[in-house]
Amino acid sequence: MKVQINANGYLITMSTETNNLDVVELNVGGVTYATTLGTLQQAEPESPLAIISTLNAAEIRTIFGRDSKNRIFIDRDGVLFRYVLDYLRNKKLSLPENFAELERLRTEAEYYRLDSMSRLLAQSRPNSSSNGKYLNENMMNVTAGATSSMHQITPSIGSNPGPRSNSGYIVVGYRGTFAFGRDGLADVKFRKISRILVCGRVHLCREVFGETLNESRDPDHGQTDRYTSRFFLKHTFLEQAFDMLGEASFLMAGCAASGCSSSTSEMGKQTDSEENRWLHYNEFIFYRS
Repeated sequence: MKVQINANGYLITMSTETNNLDVVELNVGGVTYATTLGTLQQAEPESPLAIISTLNAAEIRTIFGRDSKNRIFIDRDGVLFRYVLDYLRNKKLSLPENFAELERLRTEAEYYRLDSMSRLLAQSRPNSSSNGKYLNENMMNVTAGATSSMHQITPSIGSNPGPRSNSGYIVVGYRGTFAFGRDGLADVKFRKISRILVCGRVHLCREVFGETLNESRDPDHGQTDRYTSRFFLKHTFLEQAFDMLGEASFLMAGCAASGCSSSTSEMGKQTDSEENRWLHYNEFIFYRS
C-alpha cells in the first residue's frame, strides 16, 4: 500500500500489486525518505511521527507541511533524520564511530518527542567525556621513567594524537555552460553555473565556507579530520568562493579545465537553436601551508 491524500484531505492507503506495506514518503529538510507506517508507529504515542496516519491535510500543514510532490515536509535536519529512523526500526542507537553531533541529534530526538532515544543520547555524552578525562589524567600521572619511553612511540598513520593540522588542500570544481553569439556577433551570453563542488578535509572546508557549505549529500557526519568529496556550496558565485578562500590564507596552486560543444537537442528546448553552447568542467586547487 501507499499513503496518499484524498479529496477530503485525509491520508489513505492504496493497494498495489508489488508491495503490501504502508509506505510513507517524507521530505525532511530537503532529504527524501521512504518508510512504513509501522516504523513510524514505533515512536512514543505522543510523538508526531506516530500520529501521522491519523492527521488530515490541514493538520499536516499546521504541524509539518507538504512539498511540491505532496510529500509530508518536516523542516528539520534531513541528514540526522536517518539516525532517527534507524532507532525506530531497531530500537537501539546505531551511530558511526567518533560521531561528533550527539547534542544536535538529541535536539532532533526531543523535537520528535522520542524520550527513550533522548535518554540514550544523554547517557552516551558523559561516557565519551569521562573517557577523555580518564585519558588526560593518566597522561598527567605518567612517571619520569615512563615519559622517557613514551618519546620512542611513533603515532600510527590515521591517528589523531595532537591538534589537527590547519594546512592542506581544498579543491573547488564546477560544471557550467557558456554560449557564443550567433554568426560571430558580440551577443553577450553569461556563464551559467549549476553547482560549485568542494572537496577536502572536512574541518578545513567548514572553516573556510561556514554557513555557505551544504553538507546534505555527505553521508557521514563523523570525525572532522576525514576527507570528503560530497560538499557543495549553497550559492553559485565562483568569485565569492575564491574570496573566502583568500580570506582564509589559501593560495591557488593549480587548475584544470575541460570543455566540449553540445548540440541544442542535448541541452534542451530552452537553448536557442542558432547558438552553440559549450559545456565545461573546471577545478581549482587551493593550498594553505
